[in-house]
Order: sequence, then structure tokens, then C-alpha cells
Amino acid sequence: MSTETDAAGSLLVACPHCHSLVRVPEVRALEHPKCPRCKAQILNGEPVALDGAAFAAHVERATLPVLVDFWAPWCGPCRMMAPVLDRTAELRATELRVAKINTDEQPQLAGRFGIRSIPTLILFREGREIARQSGAVDAATLARWLDRALN
Repeated sequence: MSTETDAAGSLLVACPHCHSLVRVPEVRALEHPKCPRCKAQILNGEPVALDGAAFAAHVERATLPVLVDFWAPWCGPCRMMAPVLDRTAELRATELRVAKINTDEQPQLAGRFGIRSIPTLILFREGREIARQSGAVDAATLARWLDRALN
């Protein structure tokens, strides 16, 4: 993978495994790019669990938009959303990263973003919140919400 593409034609993406930042030319995003550090597939179409350090890499420093699901394992609506988010991660692997933050394990991140109910979805672009949705939604509703927010 070439790193000689100008910044406007590439994405800065955090590896879902080692959380290193990798520049991926947009024209190569569909070619299953790999992390030069750990050799894992970068745009793997799977949600990634975040803690404070991983949050900084994926949300604050990367340029690929990130849809963060604030959830907890005991939450029924959160469990209902899991397959919808898994499918969204798969279908939009080159468009956005789907991430999950367990609010029981990461209360500081939940507090930082004023999470009062779960599930809450926050869409970030280059470290800034651009949209928020509280409560469980079906796949079609989520897709329409993402399309509006990203365009």
C-alpha cells in the first residue's frame, strides 16, 4: 500500500487490533488494506471495542467517521441493536467504523459524552460529534439516520 497519496485522497484509519494510525488511499479502501504494524485487516467490517486510549486513536485522530454505540451487557435494547450494528459495520466498512463502548467498563467515556440512557449512538467525524441517537432502532432507520448525518 502506497503512502504517497495526498491527504485529500486518503483516509487516516486506526487499526482495529493494535490501534495504530494508518493512511489508506481512498482508491485502495476496497482492496482489504492491512496494518503495516500488526498485519491485521484495517477495514474488516467488524465493530471494535474501545477504551480510553483506543477511543483517542479511532475517534479523535483518525479521519474515518466512527459510529460509537454506548451500551451495556445487561441492556435488552442494546442486545437487540447488536446484530443491526454488526451488519452496518459489514456493509459500510469503507465508509465508517462501528465501535462499541461498554458503559459499565468505561464510565469515564460515558460521563464525558453525557450518556444518560443506553443504547446511545454517537456519530463522530474527525473527533467532533455530528449526530446522536438514543434508543434502539431498526436497520432501515439507522441507515436513513447515517445517510442524513454523513451527507
